[in-house]
Amino acid sequence: MNEAFICDYIRTPIGRFGGALSSVRADDLGAVPIRALMTRNPGANWAQVDDVIFGAANQAGEDNRNVARMSALLAGLPEVIAGVTVNRLCGSGMNAVIDAARAIQAGEADLVVAGGVESMSRAPFVMPKADVAFSRNAEIFDTTIGWRFVNPLMKAQYGTDSMPETAENVAEAYGISRADQDAFAFRSQERAAAAQTSGRLDREITPVEVPQRRGAAISVDMDEHPRAVTVEKLAALKAPFRDGGCVTAGNASGVNDGAAALIVASARAVEKHDLKPLARVLGGAVAGVAPRVMGVGPVPAVNKLCARLGVTPSEFDIVELNEAFAAQGIAVLRELGLPEGAEHINPNGGAIALGHPLGMSGARITGSAALDLHERGGRLALATMCVGVGQGIAIALEKA
Repeated sequence: MNEAFICDYIRTPIGRFGGALSSVRADDLGAVPIRALMTRNPGANWAQVDDVIFGAANQAGEDNRNVARMSALLAGLPEVIAGVTVNRLCGSGMNAVIDAARAIQAGEADLVVAGGVESMSRAPFVMPKADVAFSRNAEIFDTTIGWRFVNPLMKAQYGTDSMPETAENVAEAYGISRADQDAFAFRSQERAAAAQTSGRLDREITPVEVPQRRGAAISVDMDEHPRAVTVEKLAALKAPFRDGGCVTAGNASGVNDGAAALIVASARAVEKHDLKPLARVLGGAVAGVAPRVMGVGPVPAVNKLCARLGVTPSEFDIVELNEAFAAQGIAVLRELGLPEGAEHINPNGGAIALGHPLGMSGARITGSAALDLHERGGRLALATMCVGVGQGIAIALEKA
């Protein structure tokens, strides 16, 4: 097979729900990192991009008409460049990168832009069509996150636990204490703060210019979600999702807005377009688990990938585990035999601190793993995440 390389990675800042990026449409937001890649790589012939592959989990609002294609056009890519949007819920952005790499490995592409976008602030309310003539019944669903238009058979067979409820299920099944979850969340916030202070996060962020009704546009150039917290403050938060529960707003990821994009290229395209590889894509894998414990999905996905590559989880020098919830993050690390406080695991903080724009996150953690592998040293990197309705996804990289 041909080799596929990640050659550049850039993202927007991550905005809070209803925050600084909430007025920016998803397609406009998706265009920002694509445009930044074009500026940062002037030696590339952008008319020769084979495809733009973006992940997006919602696709019920302004992102509904193939947001990959819309973002590509809005970014200024030539109209001859196609685009496709993929949906594996939380894993969509990572799936986009894996799809790009596979197309290159199969010899069907040389140069692909892959990434993801989500504006959770702008996710609409939706109404179903009437199921009988002259119906006067009306339902309305919030598409920001979670179930809608529930299939009664699905509910009967698998349940329709909300995302926080699945984290409570994992905490109970794997015996994970509230104290351990809050300690995990505190580490995430500490590391994100350190990465902001050191300038590490600046190296992967491109500003978003947000038009204002009056006056000049505001430039948003920092992640908005991190909080200054203490373990004591985290311990004082209520667990509203279950009586006697342990999942709180402090040990869970956020509801956020953001976009990320990567250049994935063949060896031939690297030379032709004057690109500088960060990492080689070794492979990706997906796996399913029971929907009610969806957070442990990375365990079978990583094990499947490791078996295929002939490595163990402990051999990775950088690990990016998307922190949907502290409970599931801890469960995954323990099941994989990895120490939850290790410096090489989420070294710049994770989604608890930085936020989790669903379609963007997989692209973000893959790009961040490639960048850290290049900057921090080491040979192998792993990025993995759980996926709603009971799935896991993982990608392995090798330093280029």
